[in-house]
Amino acid sequence: MHGSLAQNGSLLSALKSGVAQLSRVDVAVCAPFPYLAQLQQELAGSPVKWGAQNVHQLEKGAFTGEVSAAMLADFGCAYVIVGHSERRNIYGESSRLVAEKFAAAQQAGLIPILCVGETLEQRESGATETVVAEQLDAVIALFGAQALQKAVVAYEPVWAIGTGKTASPEQAQAVHAFIRQRVAGHDALVAQNLIILYGGSVKAANAPELFAKADIDGGLIGGAALIAEEFLGICRAGQ
Repeated sequence: MHGSLAQNGSLLSALKSGVAQLSRVDVAVCAPFPYLAQLQQELAGSPVKWGAQNVHQLEKGAFTGEVSAAMLADFGCAYVIVGHSERRNIYGESSRLVAEKFAAAQQAGLIPILCVGETLEQRESGATETVVAEQLDAVIALFGAQALQKAVVAYEPVWAIGTGKTASPEQAQAVHAFIRQRVAGHDALVAQNLIILYGGSVKAANAPELFAKADIDGGLIGGAALIAEEFLGICRAGQ
């Protein structure tokens, strides 16, 4: 919950200019609902795509304050984040609800960014793979692994979000490899082509080492994305 019209304008202007000089990298910005019109206006025709940070699981209805996937599509969104750890942990969203939001996004032609990840307590108890598998399997059980053909998965260890702590490249790679193997158990081709992002205090300084790992295909960037040059530094590492 950051940003303003003025701050966004400066950030997007710098981002458009910087990304235009990059090759072999896909960049998207996911913003709070009130700023989607600004993103559509500022980014249309640029190489930067845009999306939202959340979506309701139903197409329409008496759900005051909620936003449907079709509404997001009206604003030119290409992506929407579903199952972010803050939605799961603060607002109590279950893996089943996240899977329903995943489906709603796809039905509206959006690409869902499915977030999975464990808390510090879960990691320390050795439950990382169990937690990640449950969150991933909720989508596969309802819609099949083929649903991941038009989706992105983001591994975000909760203990490394906004804390300044970052999973080591080896720790992150281990979970990314587990995710890919889990999907491969259902469909090897889908697993091979699946984009898996790492999210957890990614910065320009640590991005090259993280992105060099075999199963880390990019980043889901948080606070660092609010600083244009820092974000562009991360984008450069993804080339």
